[in-house]
Amino acid sequence: MKTSDFYYDLPKELIAQDPLTDRAASRLMVLDKKTGEVEHHIFRDVINYLNPGDCLVINNTKVIPARLIGTKVDTGASIEVLLLRRLKDRESTWETLVRPGKKCKVGTKISFGEGLLTGEVVDVVEDGNRYIRFSYDGIFEEILDKLGQMPLPPYITHTLQDRSYYNTVYAKFDGSAAAPTAGLHFTKELLKEIQDKGVGIAQLTLHVGLGTFRPVKVDNIEEHHMHVEHCMINEATAKLINDTKKNGGRIIAVGTTSCRTLESMAQDDGTVRSGEMDTGIFIYPGYKFKIMDALITNFHLPESTLIMLVSALAGRENILNAYKIAVQERYRFFSFGDAMLIQ
Repeated sequence: MKTSDFYYDLPKELIAQDPLTDRAASRLMVLDKKTGEVEHHIFRDVINYLNPGDCLVINNTKVIPARLIGTKVDTGASIEVLLLRRLKDRESTWETLVRPGKKCKVGTKISFGEGLLTGEVVDVVEDGNRYIRFSYDGIFEEILDKLGQMPLPPYITHTLQDRSYYNTVYAKFDGSAAAPTAGLHFTKELLKEIQDKGVGIAQLTLHVGLGTFRPVKVDNIEEHHMHVEHCMINEATAKLINDTKKNGGRIIAVGTTSCRTLESMAQDDGTVRSGEMDTGIFIYPGYKFKIMDALITNFHLPESTLIMLVSALAGRENILNAYKIAVQERYRFFSFGDAMLIQ
């Protein structure tokens, strides 16, 4: 299967540049994965498609202000650093994406905030990413909150006025370099209404890196290499999901990150296990889903691994047709855009 099989034409003006003040007021396309038929709604209407006994699975990761602008200590050259993940065995060392990378060889020292934070490149790893060891006085998270910027995708050119809009209302655990954007549509009020209807809400964690968003640069999609991301499911979440399956309820994942975590932690008997792991799972057409029954997601970039994932669930032809309709109906696309329920 070729990468070009997942291309669609998108006018630039349909790329959403700003979040809606009312999160649940975005539009919702409902796609029948069997027939390909679509319906058009407002996102808060999603509750009408959730049944008592179903389970909604959300990713409670929290985006950190992971974009840092610094200067090389020896030359004063401007350096941009994007924090991807903290190394578990080295508390002050992070895997990062550095621009321009050519100026940052091992041993390069970078100053941020006039020395409030300093970093040294200690290794160059896969895909040209850098391990940077940071030095500072005080609490790293407080310094990052002062110096860092929210790591908005490059297709968003507007300045984000309120950082909270690039996090879900249920964000809990720091660690993501990008938002699990399908969850941005939920309000606390809507989640309570969903729970009151008898729908279970299970929380898991996947810290979103940039691997999911890296462009596919190979013609044959099976040759694409996914970057790993760390994910966790606790015992209570695993029990809720497994009990839902056992009792005939559906598992509805909120976002591709929740989907990838569920499918990574799936067991041969059709249950999901608790625990944590690094996952590099790549889901594309031909994949047989083990846990997830339905998916709430945004509209994804052409030729991306994410449009390949939703095509695995609903079929490539159904997805491309739905996206064509979304363009015709002037839906808003990508991170701050509208949503789709695939069921």
